[in-house]
Amino acid sequence: MPGRAGRRTLSCMKRSPSTTGTVIHEVFRLAYGRGDRPALVDLRGGRVYGYRELVTEVTRAASGLVCRGARRDQVVGVHVSTAGAQTLAVHTVLAAGGVAAPVDPGLGAYDLAAWLRECDARTLVTTPDLAPTAVRAAERSRVRQIVSLGAALDTIDFSDLVALAPTELPVLDARRQTALLHAGGRRLSHADLLARMAELDRPVRLTESDVVLATWSPGGGWDLPALIALGVSKGATVVAAQRADLARDHGFSVTVVSDPGGVLRRA
Repeated sequence: MPGRAGRRTLSCMKRSPSTTGTVIHEVFRLAYGRGDRPALVDLRGGRVYGYRELVTEVTRAASGLVCRGARRDQVVGVHVSTAGAQTLAVHTVLAAGGVAAPVDPGLGAYDLAAWLRECDARTLVTTPDLAPTAVRAAERSRVRQIVSLGAALDTIDFSDLVALAPTELPVLDARRQTALLHAGGRRLSHADLLARMAELDRPVRLTESDVVLATWSPGGGWDLPALIALGVSKGATVVAAQRADLARDHGFSVTVVSDPGGVLRRA
């Protein structure tokens, strides 16, 4: 029996019937029923996200963003250092009806501010290790709130968004709603991102028994978000690591690996 928070999360999703066909619907529609099975193991971030935990945090945080004034089609910069943080941030933004703009975590404050101004971002999601750079960049842009996945000075803690009273999430059109803004300026709709997920899956045909090793780094592209979204949608376990040997060192029996060039192959 779902707890109170779980019931609220599910009710938010049910009150948005046209989310069918969006990335959020396709990735998380079966997640709650998969319970505590590991969805994403973020080795660098030191976190294991179960399916139920992941969908609950995403939908509750998205509701919190809406409560704090987030609007459909608003661009949100995603300036984070780990795959787990990027996954939470991107899907929270998408569920809130926004456009996620992943940014290279290596950018300095000046270049980050320039990108935030160019895409007219009003919110920036970061991690505590990058928060000082994010704060300096926000001061030179139109960003009005910074959300940090962990406590950091001059930011809103992500957990505070999750704790806010739930509200309805926006109704989205999968073909027209922009999901991701690439660092080069290209926009991908929800339908485009789902198509990229299908393209990644074609050579491997993921199943629930698969363990997928994701070695691509967070940055300004869409392959890492597409890869993790694909793994979660299929019920697999995604292990995010900087090097292939890290997964072996932690005892994971990897069945699918991510090769350079944006392709997956059976191990």
